[in-house]
Amino acid sequence: MPQEERKAPPLDTAAGLLLTLTALSGEFPTALVSCLPGGDAYKMKVVKRLKKDKLLHTYYADGLRGLRLTNAAKKLLLDSWPELFGPYLTGRSETNMLKSELTRRLRLHRMAEVLVTMCNAGVGVFPWQKHTVFDPVPPDDIRIEWPMYYSSREVKEIGPQQEKIRGSRATGVLLTEDDVFAVYNAGRSEIKWACEAELRLKAFLKIDLCQYRLPGQYMNASPSAIVFGNDMKQMPVLMGIGGDQRHKYFVVEGNYRRFYYLTSDHFGEVVLRLLCEPDKKAMLDGILMEGLSEAKQCGRVENDAMDGDSPVLFGYTCDMPRIKRFVSGLNANKLRGILYCFDFQKDALRRICGPNVDIQNMDFEAVRHLL
Repeated sequence: MPQEERKAPPLDTAAGLLLTLTALSGEFPTALVSCLPGGDAYKMKVVKRLKKDKLLHTYYADGLRGLRLTNAAKKLLLDSWPELFGPYLTGRSETNMLKSELTRRLRLHRMAEVLVTMCNAGVGVFPWQKHTVFDPVPPDDIRIEWPMYYSSREVKEIGPQQEKIRGSRATGVLLTEDDVFAVYNAGRSEIKWACEAELRLKAFLKIDLCQYRLPGQYMNASPSAIVFGNDMKQMPVLMGIGGDQRHKYFVVEGNYRRFYYLTSDHFGEVVLRLLCEPDKKAMLDGILMEGLSEAKQCGRVENDAMDGDSPVLFGYTCDMPRIKRFVSGLNANKLRGILYCFDFQKDALRRICGPNVDIQNMDFEAVRHLL
């Protein structure tokens, strides 16, 4: 009997999702499987089945374990969807010509972490979900109507202009209806900023993206930034507390007026949704405003509301420069203030804010269900 033709699993299944994310990432961290939708036992069963079918294999070196596509899996995806996977699984693309060096693999893993966080937060990450924005030829009359994330590899498809942003540590760019964000991932360690390259990236976003490619939507936008970390312990370090002061210079000294710190987990996914959906953030701010008075000029203290004579900041998005301005303003004006955050953020923010700030924390699960 003729052998039955092998077919790739549908992309909307757990197996199809894992193969797709591995193709887009190059190497998918094994620990990240637990963050995908579905029960853990079922996901482990899917991984075992894909390995048994010789579509995935584990690559382990230098204490780093990741999943990679087999040649059979690449052929299957290319035969089934050549226009979708061709850019990732052919030629000398980074995701096709995989390296064994630890630094390169760590970057692949960090990019995969951001990809999963974005996907879980409802952001478009797959090429077939998104407008083509970073082609050499500028897009014609498109509008970003829902959040879309473009990896650094996609951004570099602009052609020769990619030289302007070579060396940046950014994993990609997030576009929402109103905002533009450069995206970074510190992982578990201190990120080493390539400051000149990051400044060129910011200029590229402002000039090439906002004013040249999508001026109808972003002409007056000021790019912001997001940095992900494995837990909240990284945030004080990035703000120059107990770590390299060069972090402080880049993060809080005005390179990006808004620079958010998010964790690479379910907590971060919810906060990311708030950044992507201003109406939900406004609803939460409205709830916090109950019992408070409107913000007012209070010396040079940036604030969202007033509690009597105390300035109040809604700090749950962990906008690091804004928190720094709030704390510095309180200290300069010899005032006490109040900062609202989620319960999982409070310990890190206590380290950052000092004695002049009272931390009021919200129950994360209660807010999540409310939203």
